Amino acid sequence: MSNMMEVQNLRFTYKGAAAPSLKGISLPIEKNKVTALIGPSGCGKSTLLRGMNRIHDLYPGHVYDGAIQLLNPDGESYTDILSLKKEAEMIRLRQRVGMIFQKPTPFPMTIYENIAYGLKLSGVKKRADIDEIVENSLRDAALWGEVKERLNHDARGLSGGQQQRLCIARAIALKPEVILFDEPTSALDPISTLAIEEMISVLRESYSICIVTHNMQQAARISDYTGFMYLGEMIEFDQTDNIFMKPSVKQTEDYISGRFG
Repeated sequence: MSNMMEVQNLRFTYKGAAAPSLKGISLPIEKNKVTALIGPSGCGKSTLLRGMNRIHDLYPGHVYDGAIQLLNPDGESYTDILSLKKEAEMIRLRQRVGMIFQKPTPFPMTIYENIAYGLKLSGVKKRADIDEIVENSLRDAALWGEVKERLNHDARGLSGGQQQRLCIARAIALKPEVILFDEPTSALDPISTLAIEEMISVLRESYSICIVTHNMQQAARISDYTGFMYLGEMIEFDQTDNIFMKPSVKQTEDYISGRFG
């Protein structure tokens, strides 16, 4: 097993909070696999996910303790994400660890510029190179056929499902190593949800993925590993088939079977 990321005994406390929201979480994110996080609302799933690329730091004052290690391109050494302090380091981190949010967040610009914007910031200058990456990213996000004739149209005119796939294309254009999905289909209809799930199954061939979902059927369908969280703790983590068919902790079994609480 090769881990692209490792969360080690992570504690996280929101600014001004009396108690930590994450209480000693450990979690491997295996390379080219999908890891799902399930659990009731408020259990810390999204807090954990957002810690993985330090998105919390956009609002200073939160406190981390523990370690989050990201495998370096050499395949042998790790970057300690929690040790990063410089703005340039944070920008690079979020290029390496992309994030897709619950609600689609297209920029108020054209479909083309939504993807080109990050490329230009990361130093890609040649128009031909940008054109190629934009097309390839939209193809990988299963969106190219739907938008290739209207790349210069406002991205906010797309449907919700299309907007979410555009956000995925925007993330993968930067060639991240890990993609974090925070309930990416909760605001979408069943057909758009299926399209996103099918895309995630394909993306795992090139990326390591962690997804937060309230939909246990979704976790069972698309993930290789599943972690069940409750009150800021990782109650159980295992291969998805084991979590859903033969969990080793009664609390996990109760949650999955609907007897929880």
